[in-house]
Amino acid sequence: MIDLERRYHRLLRAYPAEYRRARGAEIVGTYLDLAAPGRRWPSPADAADLLRGGLRQRLRAAGAADLIPGVRLAAVLAFLTATALAGAWSGLELHPPLPQWGVPHAGPFVSIGIGVWAAWLLAAGVHAAAPGRWTRRAVALALLLTVAVVPVAALAGLPRPPLFVLLPQVGLGLVALGLPERPPVPVRAAPLLAVAATGVAGGSLLPRYEYLSYHGWTASGILPGAAVTLLVVVLLLGTGLALRADHRGGWALLVLLTPVGLLFLHPLAGAVDGNMRGAPQPGWDALAATAVAVALLGPALLPLAIALRGRVRRPGPGAPGARCPTCGHTAARVP
Repeated sequence: MIDLERRYHRLLRAYPAEYRRARGAEIVGTYLDLAAPGRRWPSPADAADLLRGGLRQRLRAAGAADLIPGVRLAAVLAFLTATALAGAWSGLELHPPLPQWGVPHAGPFVSIGIGVWAAWLLAAGVHAAAPGRWTRRAVALALLLTVAVVPVAALAGLPRPPLFVLLPQVGLGLVALGLPERPPVPVRAAPLLAVAATGVAGGSLLPRYEYLSYHGWTASGILPGAAVTLLVVVLLLGTGLALRADHRGGWALLVLLTPVGLLFLHPLAGAVDGNMRGAPQPGWDALAATAVAVALLGPALLPLAIALRGRVRRPGPGAPGARCPTCGHTAARVP
């Protein structure tokens, strides 16, 4: 066996054993036929394609073939929420304190967070113009800036958005990396419309205040409000899809649990801090402990749900309701 063939067989371990026995030789043979003469290692594209295919087949074998469509639905909702929040925070950044107040600020802005929110608004524009690869790159850039603003602010001695504002943005952005390649036109335009809506709302509200900060009512109102809105939307979508035997909404809910929890961080940390109604300003130890718990619990529920789904007894091969090991579709019932 040549080196390239052996390495393709190693990558093929991403597939379930039954699938490898049935189609492994065919798959490896196809990749070998398409490989350039003299190649000794699979190309990155081939490796990624095999790993993606293996993941899809394992999900189908576990009865979770609708997980990937659920991730795409969650990505659309997460990106919509992230860009709407970026529009709201951008409006807040345009109202810095007066110089005589002696409150630290970054020139004409409240903080250097304006660069972060501008990157998210740029991602919304890219999504409308060039969805797919370019949008994922724009989201990755916005994510990088969201994380980098913390050390940059410390080094420059300038104010930045607080961590309880940045953390949910990171959570939403990570989910948004799963955006679909070719979404419908309304889905492509939705983030820009959300930004415009938050801009109009902010334009009517913000002039009433001489100075706004990320603390106070912004933390206790905007972020929990976004969490409740996102949760209600995914529950309504999931219920509507479930009525058509489509379980994408349930998977989307599981994927979005961590971002929703991070958006709801202040009330949750308030409960941990001893006030079941949510302390207005919970301590940093409570905020940190709650953030870690949310970040660990949410991702742990997804593989648990997949494992439970796989343990459900299914009909035998060819029986009505049985899933095809190749396509994941159920067998038709005989009237």
